[in-house]
Amino acid sequence: MGQKKGGGRYSKRQVADAVQALFQAHPGEALSFKYIFKALKLNTHPAKMLAVDVMEEMAWDDYLSKVDNSTYRLNLKTQVQEGTFIRKANGKNSFLPDDGGKPIFVSERNSKSAMGGDRVRVALMARRQNHIKEAIVTDILERKHDQAVGILQVEKDYAFLITEGNIFAQDILIPKKKLKGGKTGEKAVVKITQWPSEESKNLVGEVIDVLGEQGDNNVEMHAILAQYGLPYKYPQRVEEAANKIDATITPEEIARREDFRDVLTFTIDPADAKDFDDALSIRSLTPNPSPKERGDEALYEVGVHIADVSHYVTEGSIIDREAQQRATSVYLVDRTIPMLPERLCNFICSLRPDEEKLCYSVIFEMDAEANIKRWHLAHTVIRSDRRFAYEEVDQILSSNSPTPDPSRGGEGSIYSQGGNDAAKLSTPLPPAGGVGGGALRLLSNMAQKLRERRFQNGAVKFDREELHFDIDEDGKPTRCFFKKSTLATQLIEEFMLLANRTVAEYIGNIKAQTSSPKSQTKAKTFVYRVHDQPDPQKLETLRVALAPFGYKVKTSGTRGAISRGLNKLMTEAEGRREQKLVETLTLRAMMKAKYSTHNIGHYGLAFDYYTHFTSPIRRYPDTMVHRLLTRYQDGGRSANQEHYEELCEHSSEMEQTAQNAERDSIKYKMVEFMADKVGLEFDAHISGVQSYGIYCEIDENHCEGLVGMHDLDGDYYEFDEKNYQLVGRRHHRKYQLGDAVRIKVARANIERRQLDFVLAD
Repeated sequence: MGQKKGGGRYSKRQVADAVQALFQAHPGEALSFKYIFKALKLNTHPAKMLAVDVMEEMAWDDYLSKVDNSTYRLNLKTQVQEGTFIRKANGKNSFLPDDGGKPIFVSERNSKSAMGGDRVRVALMARRQNHIKEAIVTDILERKHDQAVGILQVEKDYAFLITEGNIFAQDILIPKKKLKGGKTGEKAVVKITQWPSEESKNLVGEVIDVLGEQGDNNVEMHAILAQYGLPYKYPQRVEEAANKIDATITPEEIARREDFRDVLTFTIDPADAKDFDDALSIRSLTPNPSPKERGDEALYEVGVHIADVSHYVTEGSIIDREAQQRATSVYLVDRTIPMLPERLCNFICSLRPDEEKLCYSVIFEMDAEANIKRWHLAHTVIRSDRRFAYEEVDQILSSNSPTPDPSRGGEGSIYSQGGNDAAKLSTPLPPAGGVGGGALRLLSNMAQKLRERRFQNGAVKFDREELHFDIDEDGKPTRCFFKKSTLATQLIEEFMLLANRTVAEYIGNIKAQTSSPKSQTKAKTFVYRVHDQPDPQKLETLRVALAPFGYKVKTSGTRGAISRGLNKLMTEAEGRREQKLVETLTLRAMMKAKYSTHNIGHYGLAFDYYTHFTSPIRRYPDTMVHRLLTRYQDGGRSANQEHYEELCEHSSEMEQTAQNAERDSIKYKMVEFMADKVGLEFDAHISGVQSYGIYCEIDENHCEGLVGMHDLDGDYYEFDEKNYQLVGRRHHRKYQLGDAVRIKVARANIERRQLDFVLAD
């Protein structure tokens, strides 16, 4: 440090920063006062005494540990940690410790150019008064990604990449010969070849793909995928391998399977879906005359048929390795990036109408009250009679008409796919009889019984609305709206949940397996979908936040008591102005679901055993589940748990990455939709409160933008984090979650995917 110019003294803050930097540079060493004074060039008695005071405070704060009266060392046990670096475009990066502790703030200047997902070692900084806990990255242990997306700027002697959201403190330098033909203003994907070091502070890279002109729809969607390290095109060699697969179903294969080709079978999916990975079948097991006359109960066989992907995709094959790496299909606003090659996901495996398909099925014998009498697991062959869209099924269920309105679709539309008329699905199933005896109505009634029992058993009711867009042929959004849960979506949801729960219990619940050998005391390795109980501290935060609104939140008690309390809370909030606030805060209190071989049950669904079996076309864990079930049905030994746990962790991570990309595509389309509405005013409500401003959601179209703190005139506002509000220091005006406001659209920055509002009143 040296003596300050002009003979003045150093401040305590300056000395503290210097001492902290010195100990971080020597993390394993014990440093004496003599060494510290010399290293920092503290030549005066007051400066030395100030340094001693600072070190005593750091030791009291557990930042330093005292070796003897004149020697300290960095407290490595509490101050040096390893974990994951989380990069944010706004520079508010964070460090997530391996031990599952709370995220710790890392400023951009202390990030050492770490990228999102990198494994890093950090040193915790000595906490300053009235400041949050901070960390500094000291080592990057493992790079998660080595690519960045941005806009090229080509100069006479050099070029560089301006990254999306300026995520680095400096731009990435690119040698002119490594541009791959890229020009100024074009979006590109760059591989980083040189990271900052003591010798060079520069980031250096080379262009690996030029995406195209900024603002083009395909370019922007590909940029979002590349930003998260997700593939935006399928490798040719994998496509070629898929094209060589023989799709013929031989008589020998049919003979090995249960034959459901003559059983009433159908699919129900979104109107724009192409990959149909689940189908339902139903037939009566009770012959005429009616059971009432004979005193019997009516029984039905309900089949949940899932595309048999593992029959075509063998473990370890080139297609399997690609699917394993992707782990999931990615659903952006205007496109699907499939996990499997198109020939498999949209043709060979897809349960298209009037085509024979191979399935893995859970077959239930049930009464009309949805009570299960028996069930079994089987490889099957089916032939779907009809492909329904959700909207069509809702129309049938909400009317007395046995068939949908023909105006909804003419010949060749999705509403007329399948050779059999929809009336086949709506005519009475003997011996059910009556107007409600059609297959769709019967299955819908069963689904509602299952749903009712699920909530009675403690499932948490989260019917969250999802934002969707109508897109024109150029990819431009023409309308945005919320999709809600309907009878049709609940019909499919409940039978898929039932199948998933049933096969998970089949493997995991040893006590219920009467056919299991007595010697088997431990369940075989399996892939579960698990969901832990809410964090008690987060529940307490929820209770405090909702208390001003008059809501009471149960934070302790049995699992069922807490979940029933949460359901009661959301029911009470329904239709009130703070409904979205209640739903958002309750969701934040919940843990994230993930895949694991270690079963802890699924809290949100109130299932002791749960897995993902029903979507192998779009989720790799489902394919793993199919393979394990087949292995165990054939008498195989338990699979390697460590191997499957690694696959579970990868799948959970890729699921989160895909969700982040999906959210970014929604943000982009939202801003694009509002781009021609700058200057217009809308009614809105406050949907989020942060230290830097308030987020407002437009009531008419559900688009969300930020009113920055600097645009809140007339007072200085302070952030009340506990009560999710901004409070004016002088006039005490409050801006709180759920408040109605009138906003004007100020800016629509497509590049940053950011909407800026100002208050119109």
